[in-house]
Amino acid sequence: MMNKHPLLNKNLVLLILCQGLFLTNNVTFIAINGLVGLSLSPVAWMATLPVMGYVVGGAFSTSIVAKTQNYFGRKISFQLGLLVAVFSALLCAYAAVSKNFWLLVLGTFIAGYYSANGQLYRFAAAELTAVSQRDKAVSWVLAGGILGAVIGPNLASWTKDYFDTAFLGAYLTLSIAGLIGVIVMQFIHFPEEFKTQHSLSAGRSLKIILQQPVFMVAVIGASLGYGVMNLLMAATPLAMQICGLPFSDTAMVLEWHVIGMFAPGFFTGSLIQRFGALKIMGVGVLLNLLCIAIALTGVDFHQFLIALFLLGVGWNFLFTGSTSLAMTAYRPEERDKAQAAINFFVFGTMAFTSFGSGALITSQGWNILNLGSLLPVAVTAGALLWLSANRKQANASSPSA
Repeated sequence: MMNKHPLLNKNLVLLILCQGLFLTNNVTFIAINGLVGLSLSPVAWMATLPVMGYVVGGAFSTSIVAKTQNYFGRKISFQLGLLVAVFSALLCAYAAVSKNFWLLVLGTFIAGYYSANGQLYRFAAAELTAVSQRDKAVSWVLAGGILGAVIGPNLASWTKDYFDTAFLGAYLTLSIAGLIGVIVMQFIHFPEEFKTQHSLSAGRSLKIILQQPVFMVAVIGASLGYGVMNLLMAATPLAMQICGLPFSDTAMVLEWHVIGMFAPGFFTGSLIQRFGALKIMGVGVLLNLLCIAIALTGVDFHQFLIALFLLGVGWNFLFTGSTSLAMTAYRPEERDKAQAAINFFVFGTMAFTSFGSGALITSQGWNILNLGSLLPVAVTAGALLWLSANRKQANASSPSA
């Protein structure tokens, strides 16, 4: 007998499209905001402040988004985020034309509200299919980011010199993408049974949820996995420019990086179901180490390309696995605050790494940046080993063992 909600139903397909539009915005912002910031900033080390503004805005918005999700439901909250995306893109366009660095930072900070909404698409995916298919649904929605992988970097490259102001065309196009997202979201139906119908204080306290070993490791895997990826990705356009490589090469590197981030989504869910989230996250850690090793061998185009592609795949395994872990650690009535908490840690880590990437790449260089990323990779590996040992000990002490 067929599942009541087959994996690729209309709602999930449309959410995959929304994920693609979200990543188009995200990747384009990463590709151009550091470069626009470098051209407008008073001093070079402030170049990635617009990128930092984007993730700080996301961190600041997580609690607000949790409240709007709880009060209005998925669809209206997601559409509000898309409308903010339109406004913020237009504000960034005006900042670029008026050569106002701090207005650019403000525009990206406001865009963080959209990012905080978009980060919940993966959790919403699990609500659009059968329980047995939720790992696959999460990974397939994340795979929708391939659309952003192809469109985002190329959009930045194609529109770079379309107007007298560099990258103005990209900002204007992103505003149109946001409007398309509003329309697409209108046709998605989020099942009533997944609305919490509870206040944010319902269920266990956030402190108790956070103290669970599974949730702690999910937070560490998601936030540090995203942090390492963001540290190296945000610095790549600046590093390649410093090395004298053309922006067309940068766009190619970012395109394959984001393909690496989201193409595995077509099978990551199946791998998690077969081998378990911890093993897949462990592979993600190993891929991060391989990325760093290759990045340290030199600064030619092919070294950037291979390292960033591996970084993307490693992120996918860590982030998808962390999402699957997190979903086992909270009850339906705790959904909004638990998801807001994990996204807050993700955005907080990204804010730190966004600023750090600009400061390190302009003052210390690409090699020091990569060496510094070894610490969060080691912490993630330690967390996975700790949870694995914790589970083995629990199984050994259980009466049925």
